[in-house]
Amino acid sequence: MSLLFPNQWRLLASPPQLYLQAFIFSTASSTAKSPTFWSPTLRQCRNLQTAVSPVVTSSYSPTSYITQKQIETPTSPVKFPPLEPLFIFFECTELWFVQEKQGPPVQESLGAFQKLPMVMPSIDLYSSALRKSKRVQPTKGIANIAKRERNRGAKQLDALMKELALPLKGYMESFPRRRLLHPYERSLIELTLCDGKYEEVLGKVDALRKKVLSVGKEHASLCAKALSKREAEDRLSEGVEKLELVFQQQGIAVDDLLSIAKVLRAMPVVDLEMPTLCLVGAPNVGKSSLVRILSTGKPEICNYPFTTRGILMGHVILNYQRFQVTDTPGLLRRCDEDRNNLEKLTLAVLTHLPTAVLYVHDLTGECGTSPSDQFRIYKEIKERFEDYLWIDVVSKCDLLGGGSPVIYAKEDVSNDEAEIIRYRETGPDGSIHVSVKTEQGLSELKSRVKEVLSSEMEKIKSEVRVDPTVASS
Repeated sequence: MSLLFPNQWRLLASPPQLYLQAFIFSTASSTAKSPTFWSPTLRQCRNLQTAVSPVVTSSYSPTSYITQKQIETPTSPVKFPPLEPLFIFFECTELWFVQEKQGPPVQESLGAFQKLPMVMPSIDLYSSALRKSKRVQPTKGIANIAKRERNRGAKQLDALMKELALPLKGYMESFPRRRLLHPYERSLIELTLCDGKYEEVLGKVDALRKKVLSVGKEHASLCAKALSKREAEDRLSEGVEKLELVFQQQGIAVDDLLSIAKVLRAMPVVDLEMPTLCLVGAPNVGKSSLVRILSTGKPEICNYPFTTRGILMGHVILNYQRFQVTDTPGLLRRCDEDRNNLEKLTLAVLTHLPTAVLYVHDLTGECGTSPSDQFRIYKEIKERFEDYLWIDVVSKCDLLGGGSPVIYAKEDVSNDEAEIIRYRETGPDGSIHVSVKTEQGLSELKSRVKEVLSSEMEKIKSEVRVDPTVASS
């Protein structure tokens, strides 16, 4: 008997389990060497199972599913040897198993934090689950009181277990694994949360889910085996109390996950397709004041270091085009190993996002960092990100008194190099001197920002994005 039935095409589009059923039915009613099993239609099925055709420049190109490398389309029918039916079955299902083992693709786009689910507090989650489970009624038609009571108890315990475990499973599936995040978002998790906190909390939530399933199944089984109405009621109460105790002891993991979701969801949204102007400099040099002038961002402005406690994002519209402006924490003069998490956030923005740099200098020393130290920080950052579009700004120029710097931060100037002496007087070559108080130089700065952001937009548009799967093959 042939494997192909009148509804053969529905069978060919079915999952591999139906192939197995059809294979068993065929081999049970035919000889081992049936000449009709290896039919031309099944050959076509084998071709469909071993090749896919992705869209490439509005056309279809035959491609191997495993290697993702282009191959030539055969011009003549492929002839296969007369294999045994069991081997044919595994040929048809081989790629299905490969696809299952490969897992989800690596996520490389930004915005994962804005897709995080709403997490219920542990006490609300348990109360809701208990309320829903108490509405579960026993199966209709059970006349015996003891049987009806143990049926009700087992069903309520099973419902309570599922109402607790399913949301926890949803959290585990909805919170992305850190290795699948964009490098910038991975850096935010590492620097905003304690080291390993993200994975630790997710692990505790999963452990709570497994404990709930274990306790719920155990007590539902005990309730189903009760011999009397009174025993069934006792088993039900005991199971509910046990699940409540589990949530009291380990439910703090859900509350920790709620806190993490709030922190991550509050992170500024960054668009990789939109040019970004990143303000960088030592602490308290006036970056936040310039962000307020240039964009819609409203960062806190105070006269003490490290006012900016995270990444603050604003937007500016130039010629009906929208751009991003980022305020970052200040950088101090020290090696990367000694930098705090706020400084590392600044370096993460520069490293992982397509940005143009607006570097702010304070030659007055009012910020608390001497001009000499600012110069050394500036040189280090400029060398590290030398390929970036760059604007140098000297802030608070109204305090310089016509080129005579006012030094608030004490420093030894006796052994300074000529380059540092020149920097202390005028700042970097080509820098724009501005004052937010007197509005000096702001018009020139805005024109320069517009020019740089337009150039950054052209740079982004001209970049050739290569599919990572094709590039790695």
